[in-house]
Order: sequence, then C-alpha cells, then structure tokens
Amino acid sequence: MKIRQVSVFLENRKGRLYEVCSLLGENNISIRALNVAESDDFGILRMVLDKPEDAEGLLREHNFTANFTDIVAVEVEDRPGGLAEILRVLSENDVNVEYMYGFVEKNEDKALLVFRFEKPDEAIACLAENKIRIVGRQDIIGL
Repeated sequence: MKIRQVSVFLENRKGRLYEVCSLLGENNISIRALNVAESDDFGILRMVLDKPEDAEGLLREHNFTANFTDIVAVEVEDRPGGLAEILRVLSENDVNVEYMYGFVEKNEDKALLVFRFEKPDEAIACLAENKIRIVGRQDIIGL
C-alpha cells in the first residue's frame, strides 16, 4: 500500500523551511516524517503528513511548488541489522531503492522507513511476500 508524500521545492534562503512548517502547524497539519535534500540554490522538502491532500492545496495557495509522490513505509525491527535485512530482501529481488529516510514510532521498538522505489508495485509485492509489514496511511495518521 502506498502513502502520499508531499514534496516542496524551496529556495535555499533563510526562513523558507520555517515558513512551510509554520503554515502547516497553523492549519493543524502534523508532520510525521521529513527529509530535506539540498543543493546550493534550492532544496527539496519531503514530508509524510497526516493530511497530505490538505497540505498540498494549502502550500500551493501560498505560492510554494508542491507535488505528490507515492512512497512505501515499512516497519523494521529497531535493532542492529534490522535495516540490512530489509535491504537484503529488496536486493535479492532486484528492487531498486531511489531514496529512503526513517523515523521511530512512539512507544514501540520499531522504526519506520520511508522508501521511494523505482517500481513501487513490484516492491510492495516483494515486501508482502517476505512478510515485511507495510505501514498504511491510517498507521501514519495514528502516530
């Protein structure tokens, strides 16, 4: 099952990240995970949110360039080697990871990893076949 990630393109200047985060907070949209990739001129803010559709419209209304990307969130044992086990399964099944980032669940000994796959449907089938728990939107909202 795929989750919608919101990606926002930001000019690399002071206060721009604050503007996005404060706008979301003022509109009661919670950030569940985020990652910022940057270059000299701009950054890409990738976020898993509790209300991605609301956020995308809101950001566009405030002149941010925002779009959706399908990602897959996977539950991983939060212990040494937990991530390596997931990556082994993906590698052995020729599933390409474009990028990933992670966060830790509240009150659990699990980590959640967000993956962007070249072929998400194939990745989901591979993960399910190997009994790796895929986290759904309702799980993310409940964090």
